[in-house]
Amino acid sequence: MGRIFYIIGKSATGKDTIYEKLLDREELGLKPLIPYTTRPLRAKETEGVEYHFTDEAGLRLLEAAGKVIELREYQTVHGVWKYFTVDDEHLDLAHQNYLGIGVLVSYQKIREYFGADRVIPLYIQVEDGLRLERALKRERKQEHPGYEEMCRRFLADQQDFSEEKLREAGILRRFSNDGEREICMEELAEYVASYVTR
Repeated sequence: MGRIFYIIGKSATGKDTIYEKLLDREELGLKPLIPYTTRPLRAKETEGVEYHFTDEAGLRLLEAAGKVIELREYQTVHGVWKYFTVDDEHLDLAHQNYLGIGVLVSYQKIREYFGADRVIPLYIQVEDGLRLERALKRERKQEHPGYEEMCRRFLADQQDFSEEKLREAGILRRFSNDGEREICMEELAEYVASYVTR
């Protein structure tokens, strides 16, 4: 029986880097669960790697086919951006383990869809001051930095990942990424391996 290991956490906690490093660990044998979005590509993103990029018409076609598992929309300073997970031909839980990445709400919807025994949360946390520093550093690397959107996401995360919501979602285990990333990576790899080898 395959499982989906789902990385969640506030923005700028290192989720993308952790995601890439875990996928690179051949002994874990994880395939990427690639979400969809209607937002534009960012610098250094590639179609089909971080996201499948589509538009409203593409989303409507997937919804009409009954393939959308969960969908979130955010009012940004650039307009409405949508993020969603699709049960498409790339997903074979009968034979494969996957690694996904997203937010608490998407984790809950995917867990409802596939079942709690098949969707395992990997919650990454970072102290808020350090997280804000990392977000600013990342944004400065963009060709057109979006500081307003960065601030909006930071504030929204405080509500979206409140202790109450984490308890409601059943998030018990947390992985700190405050210090050396490799320590966090080893803890995560050992945790995933404990499921993969069952």
